[in-house]
Amino acid sequence: MKKLLFLLLFICLTSNAQDYYIHAGKLFDSKKGMMLNDMTIIVSGKKIKDIKKGFEYSKNESDVVVDLKDFTVMPGFIDLHVHIESEYNPQKYLNGFTAEESEIAFSSLKFAKRTLMAGFTTVRDLGGSGVNISLRNAINRGEVDGPRIFTAGKAIGTTGGHADPTNGWKKSLAGNPGPKEGVVNGPDDARKAVRQRYKNGADVIKITATGGVMSIAKNGQNPQFTIEEIKAICETAKDYDMIVAAHAHGDEGIQRAVKGGVHTIEHGTLLSKKSMELMKEYGTYYVPTITAGKEVAANAKIPGYYDELVVPKALAIGPKIQSTLEKAYKAGVNIAFGSDAGVFPHGKNAKEFRYMHEAGVPVIECLQAATIVNSKILSMESELGQLKKGYIADIVATKSNPIDDVTSLENIQFVMKEGVIYKN
Repeated sequence: MKKLLFLLLFICLTSNAQDYYIHAGKLFDSKKGMMLNDMTIIVSGKKIKDIKKGFEYSKNESDVVVDLKDFTVMPGFIDLHVHIESEYNPQKYLNGFTAEESEIAFSSLKFAKRTLMAGFTTVRDLGGSGVNISLRNAINRGEVDGPRIFTAGKAIGTTGGHADPTNGWKKSLAGNPGPKEGVVNGPDDARKAVRQRYKNGADVIKITATGGVMSIAKNGQNPQFTIEEIKAICETAKDYDMIVAAHAHGDEGIQRAVKGGVHTIEHGTLLSKKSMELMKEYGTYYVPTITAGKEVAANAKIPGYYDELVVPKALAIGPKIQSTLEKAYKAGVNIAFGSDAGVFPHGKNAKEFRYMHEAGVPVIECLQAATIVNSKILSMESELGQLKKGYIADIVATKSNPIDDVTSLENIQFVMKEGVIYKN
């Protein structure tokens, strides 16, 4: 008798479950790289139940029709390069000494929400203090509104390198950070640092293969890892089912990173033809982050905005990234989407679409980079990156067709993540 009552209750509850019937005037098929007209997406729970041609209506009164007949509907965007827990400002360096971890955590909430409302339902966080891991967990528990996060936790660098957290500190404070803090010297340290990231709860590994713009250090492009160290990192990451992203501006560091086995090159400012051919040979993806390059170049002209060591690097490196993408795209390098939000204000991630298109990438391919391509890199291609039956219901929409106006992607007007409408 109890089993029968339970069965009847289950049938009653499931029959009254609310589905969404989303009427899409245009629907972006990311796999085929084309727009489909007049489609209905049926969302049940967290997933897409079905997709049908024409505008379908449900016979169930509890179901809801979402009228997006005048909109272009797309899979939720994926940004492969953000720093979700922070946002650059002239006091950022000082804040590293004064801000409590709890303050960083509270600030990160607004950055996460802004990112989601901009249509980015998934992001890859490539380095912070560790708050990024807690933020990911809070979002996964449904306690905080934000994108799905795949995070590196704390990035890995070498002593004095771009990810050494004590750069610029006086000697009495700097100490001698090691693998636990993300600073390595030699293959053994490298392996230990990866295992520490795994222990901390990271999803991916981030290394700084060359100098960088924002660190308080003179060189922004020198190689900072030996190839043996990079191989040790990549091999260990593979053992722990993690991929490796490499921050890299200078060409020698890029080549070492590619040969060492990284999956993505971030920024890649000084990519040579040889490096491009090497990336094609190894199947390495290029994540340009043009928006960040433009932002740091502009801010470097504001007196006092950056440390005096940062300014010349920002002026030299920032303006070159867009033209590098143009060359890489023409050369046939695999292109992924990543903005480096956090270097510029969160929620402005979609500017990257415009800048990629200006560099010669067709809008369709820009959209594919931020959907189906990035889902593959994250090993989520069977769940994310497409509007397809059985996939997670991450859905965004804009009023104008981005094929006609790529800047419309900077004004997302509908956001659904895992079947929940956050913006309509």
